[in-house]
Amino acid sequence: MKNLKYVISAIAVAFLVYIFTFYMDGEMGIILLAFVLFAPLVSLAFALYARKNVTVSVDCDPYINKGGKLKVTVHISKQTSIPLAVLEIKPYISEVFQNDNISYKLSLMGAGDRTFTFETDALYGGNGEIGLEAVNSCGFLGFMKFPIQISDDRISVGVIPEIPDIKASSALLRSIANVVATTENEEDNETNMMFSSNTVPGYEHREYVQGDPLKRINWKLSSKKNTLMVRLDGASASVQPVVILDLYRKSGSAPIDAIVDEEKLISAVFGLLNALIRQGIACTFMFRGESGETEVDNIDNPDYPAQILLKVLACKVAEGVRLDIASMNDSICACILATTDAGEGIDVITDKIHNTENVSIIGISPSTPNGTSYPLWYLDEDNNFKMV
Repeated sequence: MKNLKYVISAIAVAFLVYIFTFYMDGEMGIILLAFVLFAPLVSLAFALYARKNVTVSVDCDPYINKGGKLKVTVHISKQTSIPLAVLEIKPYISEVFQNDNISYKLSLMGAGDRTFTFETDALYGGNGEIGLEAVNSCGFLGFMKFPIQISDDRISVGVIPEIPDIKASSALLRSIANVVATTENEEDNETNMMFSSNTVPGYEHREYVQGDPLKRINWKLSSKKNTLMVRLDGASASVQPVVILDLYRKSGSAPIDAIVDEEKLISAVFGLLNALIRQGIACTFMFRGESGETEVDNIDNPDYPAQILLKVLACKVAEGVRLDIASMNDSICACILATTDAGEGIDVITDKIHNTENVSIIGISPSTPNGTSYPLWYLDEDNNFKMV
């Protein structure tokens, strides 16, 4: 369709020159005819020369809050001082951003490099990409276009979603806290049995110092002494729940629908992580990292969830790939599996969960497919986790 437009334009120009030459002013018509023939050749030379002497790149911030405007800077570098043709640049903007499919044109007649900036709105939370879709060297009023080789590298941009404030009264949070407290009491009882009446039972303790992992706080002893006390030898790994983030996207799914679901799940999971930390519950968090491999982080500090969120957003979601949890410790007190789809194929994850007594699924909504026997939870509009 584009080529047809150029063909029609060329025919129209040729027809006007013909009319002017043979019916209006023959001498001036010859001059116009020479110009029409000569100008495309000169323009063609400049356009072809520009293909080998121009490089284009883009730059932008790696993170932006949802609802913000991402500023993208386009750099055009000339390897010659000779005036060149017009450059047409079409940026690549992924679905998490507003894409108006605008192409930018600028003249390279002047000497030196060129730079310009455009903005795009961050519409959805998640991982996005900014790059170059096409760069063309144009000649003779845009009738000729020649593609310039560009890099396939695209800039990963994490769009930070709003993280909800989960209430301490949320049923899911209470159930996790009860499991942790029960496990800690059982461990304390087992430890006490290892000492005789003439020895000091339990762990050695000292007062809490800012920066100590929250998982080492002995809440039972702290309440008695009215000050935070931490265990010197640390809490057993089994006292920590594990939270698994499985951003599963079906092959061929609509990108916008998938992005919306993934944003909801990320918001719910990190709202839960923040709530657990506020309750003094450290946890193990498993997610797909930027390299595509499963990463395992211990969240025992109030600053960690925000830092790990950036790591999650830096990773592009791969279609048709479930999270590999082979590295998960078997000794856990509870497991919370957050997934966009707990239906077909979820057994790839659930079969590797050995302690199945306290397992819960976090989905997108009450209609999230659940092919497991575990309870399904979702975050409602009031920021409360509800069981389906």
